[in-house]
Amino acid sequence: MTTVPADSTTGAPAPAYGDKVIAVETAGSEPIPESERHGTPLQLLWTWASPNIEFATVFIGVIAVLFFGLGFWQATAAIVLGTALGALTQGVLSLDGPRFGVPQMVIGRLSFGHRGNILPAAANGLVAGVGWFAVNSVSAAFALNTLTGLRPLPSLLLVVAAEILIGFIGHNFVHVFEKYAFPALAVIFLLAGVWTFKDADLGGGGTGGGVGGFLLAFSAAWGYAAGWNPYATDYSRYLPRTANRFRTVLYPALGLFLSVSVVAVIGAASATIVSPKDATPTAAFTGHLPGWLGDLVLLAIILGAVSANALNVYSGAISIASFGLNLPAWLSRSVLVVVSGVAGTAAAWASLSDAGAAYEAFLLVIAYWVAPWLGVVLVERLLRSRTPDDALAARLDDRGFTNWPGLAALLIGVAVSVPLFSNQEDYVGYVPKHWPSFGDITPVVGFVLSAALYAGSVFFRRTRR
Repeated sequence: MTTVPADSTTGAPAPAYGDKVIAVETAGSEPIPESERHGTPLQLLWTWASPNIEFATVFIGVIAVLFFGLGFWQATAAIVLGTALGALTQGVLSLDGPRFGVPQMVIGRLSFGHRGNILPAAANGLVAGVGWFAVNSVSAAFALNTLTGLRPLPSLLLVVAAEILIGFIGHNFVHVFEKYAFPALAVIFLLAGVWTFKDADLGGGGTGGGVGGFLLAFSAAWGYAAGWNPYATDYSRYLPRTANRFRTVLYPALGLFLSVSVVAVIGAASATIVSPKDATPTAAFTGHLPGWLGDLVLLAIILGAVSANALNVYSGAISIASFGLNLPAWLSRSVLVVVSGVAGTAAAWASLSDAGAAYEAFLLVIAYWVAPWLGVVLVERLLRSRTPDDALAARLDDRGFTNWPGLAALLIGVAVSVPLFSNQEDYVGYVPKHWPSFGDITPVVGFVLSAALYAGSVFFRRTRR
């Protein structure tokens, strides 16, 4: 057993990792000790803004107009509403980072039990480390291909190498990378937005998407924003317990809301501009821009994708570590980052030929599982608001702690909402098949149903006592 040397002035253990930037983080899913706590809530602003100033966010607006048939103003309303809801819960969940010092998927044990939580943790590891990693890597590869003429596969491999390296180094390096990426990304995309709005036909677009198209766009925007919710405390868990609560909620919510809504609305405007038929998604977005700005935007798309995937591959590995299994010592968080990144690279390679359709389906599928998960987690958070932190921390570490009603509510929410309300290219549920105007309200139904079932089960158990 080793001990951490004490600080000579305070007698407290000296941090082994602390605020070091160029150092590989050794922590996995275990609680971060007080001696390692550092930072302020402000860092959460750019940590949640930079990853969304990228092409995947642009494409939310593009598909709202081109795929879901909305006009610009309808698309804007759906995007802003969906993003606002996902950003609000991001801020609320971030509060538990300073409280418990553990990743979001570990806190999920309160809602689903120690063993039951393995299922949502595995889903998040797959979505973050493979799904999202693939989506963002593809957009960066297309941007590099358009900018340099390098073929898509070599472009992809260069991008993923950078993404995996940042996630491998760990928490502090991720925060610093996002901090310095933020101003460059913000300035370039705002300049692109000015040119885009100058050329856009804001009164055009729309092919009769109606209420169904609006609900599809809302679900896509909510799914994108709330898709970050299962990562929330991964990046706030190093904050001191004394971190200001209001700012811990405000900064991640604000960073997420402003970046997603502004960039996605720019994407919706760009979709009203006619582009060459065979243009890649990134070339279509930059085609109307002057050459110098188009090149800058392509560079920003690459940087934004790397910013997003640094978080995705990091949180994907943390989710796997959150299983609570007795993994061999060599299978550390940093090694899991590499494993996750390799799997995500394979998925990205497979989707290079049809990125647009794959992304549309992926956005909606995210919301299918995140919404029921979020419903249970928020109800549990409300119910335990008066429980002492020490008691909750003990449950997180108790391998015997179970909460099967939470897992049941999650599974029932998915099992009912998807077959009835899903509106995918490959599968259309019963309701939209017979009443297409419903669009896709699967996330809304899943969220409400799972939350209601879990709240009802808790009430029933309490009245039985």
